Amino acid sequence: MKCRHCATPLQLTLVDLGTAPPSNAYLTEQDLSRPEAYYPLKVRVCDHCWLAQTEDYTEADALFTHDYAYFSSTSASWLDHAERYSNMITERLALARDSLVVELASNDGYLLKNFVAAGIACLGIEPTASTAQAAQALGIPVLREFFSEALGRRLHAQGQAADLIIGNNVYAHVPDINDFTRGMKALLKTGGTITLEFPHLLRLLAQTQFDTIYHEHFSYLSLYAVSRIFAHCGLRVTDVDELPTHGGSLRVYGCHADDARADSPAVARLLQAEHDAGLQSPQVYQAFQARVDEIKNNFVEFLIQQQRAGKTVAAYGAAAKGNTLLNYAGVKPDLLPLVCDAAAYKQGKYLPGSRIPIHAPEKLKDARPDYVIVFPWNIVDEVIGQNPHVHAWGGKFVTAVPTLEIR
Repeated sequence: MKCRHCATPLQLTLVDLGTAPPSNAYLTEQDLSRPEAYYPLKVRVCDHCWLAQTEDYTEADALFTHDYAYFSSTSASWLDHAERYSNMITERLALARDSLVVELASNDGYLLKNFVAAGIACLGIEPTASTAQAAQALGIPVLREFFSEALGRRLHAQGQAADLIIGNNVYAHVPDINDFTRGMKALLKTGGTITLEFPHLLRLLAQTQFDTIYHEHFSYLSLYAVSRIFAHCGLRVTDVDELPTHGGSLRVYGCHADDARADSPAVARLLQAEHDAGLQSPQVYQAFQARVDEIKNNFVEFLIQQQRAGKTVAAYGAAAKGNTLLNYAGVKPDLLPLVCDAAAYKQGKYLPGSRIPIHAPEKLKDARPDYVIVFPWNIVDEVIGQNPHVHAWGGKFVTAVPTLEIR
């Protein structure tokens, strides 16, 4: 395999998680009598541009289907994050009614609805019909296509050059990162701004966040790699924020390479921090697999111990994170009989691979488990706050990553 950005042959492996089905390919009752498609789940690292990337066994349209089952609005904390961002960027860029905001992978309108409310023109680009339909119901114009250089050029030629391009948790999801970046270059108005948010590779490595690895994530991004990709495509990273979202993310601010804006000192500081952490050397990547295996083994050991002790265990959050962990660990309903999730479109279905049934949160009150494993550990405090009854009957919450913790 060659690097998706610079075409250097890939020799360095970050982690091999065996094989797994796509993490958001939830199963219906009818699907249980059919075979599932499994793909190798391995992450390679380019030792030239230091882009970490999954081995490419599937195409994007096989992963982001019309009934794609992730709706951003399910999380209250994420909605708050989106609203704060919208207010901040509107003030920072002095966006007005004659501005155009374009969000790439606009999902269910969780963010653009704030610009609609402010009277700022916007356009969502979202290929999955299920989420695009939800956004359109909120009055958000949505173009149901995958974003590309060709689409960026077409929109610009139609007079829809963007003052602001937003991409929250999409940059890691694109198989052709060069084409996607050239598309942003083509779509961006002179003097315009790009903001992209994505989980930070530095945090993934430091906290062994291997459960954020799944087929829909084609890339695992550092500021160093993103800066190189931007520069290659005629863009420039001019500022960066470190965010707590998703276990530690970056928000990079981009512009045309010849933009008059000076770079923020934050860019140089973070590039130096990445260098000091060893992100441009192989050793930090080579040590990752052993730490992953220790987390996986501790998780399985915990489940077996509780079963032998006569304790009951359930899970909360039918999240992609959980599917990566469950499938690598080989956990089935005998050790974990149910998972609850607030998203109605997941309820009544089954987790891919493990085939654990998904119930509404109210099921926890019926089951009264001794332990509730929270798979989306990045919002564990939100989950605990929404389910105070668990502590009331003496139950405890558990997170497995980055270490097994019982609350």
